[in-house]
Amino acid sequence: MADLEGVIEDENVVLYPIFLDLSGRRCVVVGGGEVANRKARKLLQARARVVVISPEIGVELESVAVEVHRRPYREGDLEGAYLAFAATDSREANAAVAREAKERGIPVNVADSPSDGDFALPATLRRGGLQVAVSTGGASPTLARKIKDELEGVFGPEWACLVRELGKNRRNGEESDERLEGEVSRCLSRLSG
Repeated sequence: MADLEGVIEDENVVLYPIFLDLSGRRCVVVGGGEVANRKARKLLQARARVVVISPEIGVELESVAVEVHRRPYREGDLEGAYLAFAATDSREANAAVAREAKERGIPVNVADSPSDGDFALPATLRRGGLQVAVSTGGASPTLARKIKDELEGVFGPEWACLVRELGKNRRNGEESDERLEGEVSRCLSRLSG
């Protein structure tokens, strides 16, 4: 794997968007605060096997993890991990997590220094099977969240039903009917105001 240091902060780099199936995969979150909590909750939604490592872990964070280690990160904690997340309040600990992940070939997200990591996490809007991801490549998670919040009004709960019906038609080898296509067009027309 090529050295990706600085890649996320380089404005000429385009991150490759991808949706991963994390079902049953070991994902290690190092950190016990709110940032770690948000990452762990999203991993749980993706059905990952969430492992949390931190001396202090909140009740909510502990409730989403399948494995909890109430101690500081140690070399070797990433063994068997599919993804790693460095989300402590310690620059040194986050750098150590990133170093081990790179040595083991494990993609890592580093909360306090995106350029030390391999991927950025988008702000995600979900309506059933529909997922809309917004990313600034780590430059401004706040901006990505604001854009996602604006899109929530456009992509209402009815999208979950539309996607479910479209999926059913596709599985059955059927074309979408005029009623369904009309509903999609009506919903999409909201995007242009």
